[in-house]
Amino acid sequence: MLNEFELSLRFFLQLAFILGVCRVVGWLARCILQPQVLGEMIGGILLGPSLLGWLWPEGQAWLFPKQSMAILFSVSQLGLVLYMFLCGVEFHQEWLRDRLRSAAMVSVAGMLAPFILGGCVGFWLHGEPGFFGPKTRVWNGAFFLGAALSITAFPVLSRMIRERGLTGTPLGTLTLAAGALDDVTAWCILALVLASFDHHWQSAALAIGGGFVYALLIFTVGRKFFSFLGALAERKGKINHDLFALTLVLVMLGSWFTDAIKIYAVFGAFVMGLAMPRGLFAAELKRLIEPLTMVFLLPLFFTFSGLNTRIDLVRTPELWVIAAIIFAVACLGKGGACYAAARLRGEENRSALAIGTLMNVRGLMELIMLNIGLQYGIIHQTLFTIMVMMAIGTSLMAAPLFEWVYGRQARIKGELGVIPVD
Repeated sequence: MLNEFELSLRFFLQLAFILGVCRVVGWLARCILQPQVLGEMIGGILLGPSLLGWLWPEGQAWLFPKQSMAILFSVSQLGLVLYMFLCGVEFHQEWLRDRLRSAAMVSVAGMLAPFILGGCVGFWLHGEPGFFGPKTRVWNGAFFLGAALSITAFPVLSRMIRERGLTGTPLGTLTLAAGALDDVTAWCILALVLASFDHHWQSAALAIGGGFVYALLIFTVGRKFFSFLGALAERKGKINHDLFALTLVLVMLGSWFTDAIKIYAVFGAFVMGLAMPRGLFAAELKRLIEPLTMVFLLPLFFTFSGLNTRIDLVRTPELWVIAAIIFAVACLGKGGACYAAARLRGEENRSALAIGTLMNVRGLMELIMLNIGLQYGIIHQTLFTIMVMMAIGTSLMAAPLFEWVYGRQARIKGELGVIPVD
């Protein structure tokens, strides 16, 4: 049993290992033209029982004792809240206005097909032991798995589009708009699942109603107050320490409220980010929050996820078959449906393939959703591990597939710039 001083010492050592490993693996990912964040996701898994714990179980157990998990969890949740707040701040409504009809059709197809297929897999797996928690009803498990397979890693998608020179192009605008609609819908479904899980319907109604009232207040009274803060920042030409502190206080209060009503903290942060004024205020928030969140806090979340990922649990041929089925459902349901919808909206074959490939990225948003499901006891560690493998696999294949179906020809024609390594 470690005392508080020993836990503090161990925590700082954990931070050094986490930041070092995630940064190195992220650099290696950039060398093969993958986003830094995907490398950091893999780095977090390498520090868990899947590799370090397998090669050196005593060292891994010493570095990450069970007592320290509560500290790591709390700090990683702060990273998630700030990250989701940034996602809301960076959301551009013009993405939806420019190509709303096409984006809506691609989004609906990219949500409906994997949601139905994932729901069917959920119904099937619910009868099998070791996949869902004992309190998870059949429809809870089906809805959760459907939502998890439907989500798109919008921030990773946005970065891939920016790095490949697609920002502002019809293809980039359509994909970003569809990805944004997908994420909002998937999070709403998850909110319904969480609100009704292991509660009486009165409590579920209170959670859903409380979330609606929160969003309504943020987008009415809150937006006016945020506009006032934005005007102050415009006059000063920057966000001073007082404005920054006030903004963070509001984000933490919003996260606390949505967590308290059992919808989860990230919802409150994301909604508040959506309501923030654009222009200098949003740019300053990103400048102040993004470096600490992306470089320091998110790797802690990746490692916390990695400590819950045990690839050794997928040790029988039957489990590997289930993993392959889930991977196929994820790719065909999401990528195939988005491709078909884009073709129906008149996109040429090459562009439609690119849209389907990019929309199949899951990455960090998937990890967030899976950790919520594991924390609430909706899913067990085995299904968590299988879904993490699917998330990383679909994200890693996106960049090379995009180059194969679209990037090479577009570069030859001068439609894209050179992909930056860093």
